[in-house]
Amino acid sequence: MRVIVIGGTGTIGSAVVKLFSTRHDVVTVGHKRGTYQVDLASPDSITSLFKTIGTCDAVVSTAGIAKFASLDDLTYDDYFIGLKNKLMGQANLVRIGRPFVTNHGSFTLTSGVLSQEPMKGSCAISMANAGLEGFVRAAAIDLPRSLRVNVVSPPWVTETLIARGMDPSIGLPAETVAQCYLASVEGTMTGQTIDPRKPVA
Repeated sequence: MRVIVIGGTGTIGSAVVKLFSTRHDVVTVGHKRGTYQVDLASPDSITSLFKTIGTCDAVVSTAGIAKFASLDDLTYDDYFIGLKNKLMGQANLVRIGRPFVTNHGSFTLTSGVLSQEPMKGSCAISMANAGLEGFVRAAAIDLPRSLRVNVVSPPWVTETLIARGMDPSIGLPAETVAQCYLASVEGTMTGQTIDPRKPVA
């Protein structure tokens, strides 16, 4: 399969690219690096990306940013960072990318553990993540041509915890998380939120 990996230069994305490259033809897309670049907050940038790359069999997104700050410190505009980028950016990959994905192809997006297990400072991120999971459940019903869509909800990743000087024992290695994206692309599930800490059905 020809698989576009958006966010393929990040921690999880790099692990996804490494895993998929042993089995599929991978196109790596980053924000500033990678074979191609895209700005998830810009529908025009997403449209241009698909027109440039052309047809594919699957789109995987491990990208998306949101503001992390306390409820007292978050401004109205701060929420829109995550809404425009992580939430609508990935939703737009599905909306805009549909005509470029072959019949029976798939989209796999990324939310995160903070949708179900919030912490102090995660209001904006938790909202974006939960919105993505709701979008995927509904979009799976509407997609034509037997297209599928799922979302992976990673816990903290070991490599990120180490980089932040946090306890790595509470996380999962990126290569373990990457297996869930492979299961989404190569499997038959749709409309699912996939938790890498649980067996994939």
